[in-house]
Amino acid sequence: MTDVKPETIEKLRDVSVATLATALFKRGLRRQVIQDVRPVQPKGRNMVGPAFTLRYIPAREDRNQLSEFRRPDHPQRHAIETCPEGHVLVMDSRRDASMASAGDILITRLMMRGAEGIVTDGGFRDAMCIGALEMPAYHNRPSSPTNLTNNEAIAINEPIGCGDAPVFPGDILVGDDDSVIVIPAHMADEIADEAVEMTAYEDFAIEQVRNGETIIGLYPATKEENLDRFKAWRQKNGR
Repeated sequence: MTDVKPETIEKLRDVSVATLATALFKRGLRRQVIQDVRPVQPKGRNMVGPAFTLRYIPAREDRNQLSEFRRPDHPQRHAIETCPEGHVLVMDSRRDASMASAGDILITRLMMRGAEGIVTDGGFRDAMCIGALEMPAYHNRPSSPTNLTNNEAIAINEPIGCGDAPVFPGDILVGDDDSVIVIPAHMADEIADEAVEMTAYEDFAIEQVRNGETIIGLYPATKEENLDRFKAWRQKNGR
């Protein structure tokens, strides 16, 4: 697992998933945005942290009774109690939102243990309560049936797929009020640096567009004069 610098985490708090997707696209990575996943409730700030994973498989009736939840080593419960502080719990729920990946009691416990956030490509039960929590949470849609209905929690902290995106333990998850993206850990530092630069230019460009400028030659910057104007804008705005 690659260690990501704390300053990289902080840089990623101020860039959008869209900008990060473009930075990764330049490097040939095109499937890093987790599909059909959205915030339970927008928080107006980014979720950023290393991935800690939980994988579900299709349920088999002889194995998935309510008594399973009494086991202290049940993988879903164990993941909640072992996810490290500052990490994002990411769940491969087989893109099936017909049953819940977790509910508000477990997710509240995760928050109280210091997790950065939680992501599933399935659904959450008690979604209104989860949305009211301070910790960011992302899912496909609200879903009330217990996860035992169609899924069995089977493995913790191994590579998974979430919303068609590959997620390896320690990869950096960034979620904004639109969606969630997965940054390979070994790329996180350079992606963060580039995204900060891209964000500064995007802020400059949107200001020019609001002032009536054409996007031709501005976005992308194909005219040298726009790069000169951007440099002056950065100095003026301390960017």
